[in-house]
Amino acid sequence: MDYPEHPLISSLDDLSEQQLLDKITELNKKLSIAYNTGNGHLCNQVRLALASYNTKYQEKLRKNPGSEYDGVIDIS
Repeated sequence: MDYPEHPLISSLDDLSEQQLLDKITELNKKLSIAYNTGNGHLCNQVRLALASYNTKYQEKLRKNPGSEYDGVIDIS
């Protein structure tokens, strides 16, 4: 399910891929706690924040398609 971006999160452009991934992990933990406590409104807010961070993380991955394994495996 797609969610709109959270309106209160400022620009995420200055965060590194690792910082975004750390925040996504933290938000997933908070979402789990919100689910377990039955707090639906908090779940919605955390999902919105997660959508923002996931979107920015995916954008950064698309901009930097190279990985540490580029050129290591040659199947030609």
